[in-house]
Amino acid sequence: MADMPKPSSHPNPLQTMDAVVALSPALSVMSANHVIRWIIGREPKPGMTFPIDALLEEPELTRVRASIRHTLETGQTEIGYTVNLLCDAGITLSCNYTVYPVFDQKQFVIGVILSFRNPAPPISGGRSVQSRVSLRHNPPDHDTLIDKLPEAVFTITPHWRISSFNQMAEKITGYAREEAIGKYCWEVFHSDKCKLTCPLRTALDSGQTAMDQEVRILNKAGIRQAILVNTSVLRDATGFVMGAVETFRPLTGEIHPPDGVDYHYSFADIVGKSESMQRLFEAVPDIAASEANVLITGESGTGKDLFARAIHNHSLRSKGPFIAVNCSSFAETLLESELFGHEKAAFTGAERYKQGRFEMAKGGTIFLDEIGDLKRELQVKLLRIIEQREFERVGGTRTIPLQARIISATNMNLAEAIQEGRFREDFYYRLKTVTLTIPPLRDRREDIPLLVSYFIKKLNQRYHKNVRSVDTKVMRFFQKYPFPGNVRELERALEHAFVFVKGPVIFMSNLPAREEFTRPDDHRQAAPPSNLNRKSKDAVLWALAQTDGRRKEAAELLRMSRTSLWRLMKNYGLE
Repeated sequence: MADMPKPSSHPNPLQTMDAVVALSPALSVMSANHVIRWIIGREPKPGMTFPIDALLEEPELTRVRASIRHTLETGQTEIGYTVNLLCDAGITLSCNYTVYPVFDQKQFVIGVILSFRNPAPPISGGRSVQSRVSLRHNPPDHDTLIDKLPEAVFTITPHWRISSFNQMAEKITGYAREEAIGKYCWEVFHSDKCKLTCPLRTALDSGQTAMDQEVRILNKAGIRQAILVNTSVLRDATGFVMGAVETFRPLTGEIHPPDGVDYHYSFADIVGKSESMQRLFEAVPDIAASEANVLITGESGTGKDLFARAIHNHSLRSKGPFIAVNCSSFAETLLESELFGHEKAAFTGAERYKQGRFEMAKGGTIFLDEIGDLKRELQVKLLRIIEQREFERVGGTRTIPLQARIISATNMNLAEAIQEGRFREDFYYRLKTVTLTIPPLRDRREDIPLLVSYFIKKLNQRYHKNVRSVDTKVMRFFQKYPFPGNVRELERALEHAFVFVKGPVIFMSNLPAREEFTRPDDHRQAAPPSNLNRKSKDAVLWALAQTDGRRKEAAELLRMSRTSLWRLMKNYGLE
């Protein structure tokens, strides 16, 4: 007993907090909390080499170093490993360590957070044991390192109540920590995936880390925004689940109206001052207030999905989920299961039942994009569902009521598709109780200067630059160019310019090269000859010749999705 260290008169910090340190790729200290000081026995000053070799013995030292290296290389969190931590006070603790990535504003990994928590009882032998020390996972104080992370972080208990909430989470959601802690997570986030395909539920059910899940939330101000989510389950040293942790950040590329734009020239996430856009802005609130089915038409890149979200967000269903389905992105054999769900053993590989998108959209809106690509057999089934307002899962017999509003969209000329026998006329009239037609950018050129200013402000924030305008030659070029890719093509051209621009003005030399950005002097036709069926082999060959084999642009000329064009190319042996 004479050799035991004297107990400190100060409270033991390990009784209430995790030990947390931020490390650079060279394992030098960037920041640390006071528990790390207690463990290593001195002040962990920024720039000093973290003494990891003195805290761990082999083979655990190699394991921790490998975890740090893996997180630095992949940006993935390493959770749940147990090591024996050799503290300066003469205590050996068995505890779990976790390695979190630290991202900069451009989402590059610039370091790691190394955290020690949840020990089993102290180990006897080798070093003297002062006392039984508890290293619990409690919500950090305002001064802890986790609070300063550039990513938003929060944790939940196994009962779905928020137990910690850092400063970035406060900033993104608009909720103060005091308002969030203790609430159910869905009461704060109002996500389109809450209670259905929630990433946190997936983590808790599977015990696995989920990376880069796109989720839309409703912040305190009532504004919808997209975030990118990573989730992991939290366990104690015995493997018992204590809850889950989620990190999230705003999704890059998410469009919000820029400051300084007259509110008359914007609606939700959409900008435009042309007469055609103003008419759409006036119509959307009335459409949103109804329960009518909506069909949105327009070329690729015009923003049909933005109008669909605006209708949902301004409707009485805004608190419900918004479930989007691209009907051209799934194989025909899988689309029915995606839409309606399936029962266990309904087909080979169906090992458990699955909810379909119609079921997930209960109380909200289901958005069927590229509806023109649906096969006639599935059109018949959807027509029956719309008429009867009920459906069955694949392989099931139980009738499920349809409790969602349907908004659909297409870049296809459905009237032409009806004449060609590719689209059912009765299905068309069921979808188009109300029709919105989004004009192409070449028909509303007065919106181009406003859109340019809009994207410059957004890209300045993303790339941390101070671009003020485009050169007059660039603006004249934009005003003459036909923009077959519409607003999406304009945004991509400006984003390309931001990569190379050095000063406050974008010049012609900063725009994409000819093979990436079609010049107006190409004089290519905007549509196939009238004597060609758009899905014929001759039409496909014509479009590929017009675009030098670029499938994306060829699909836009034929007014179909890239997936549909690829299917035709395979059918005709042109791949």
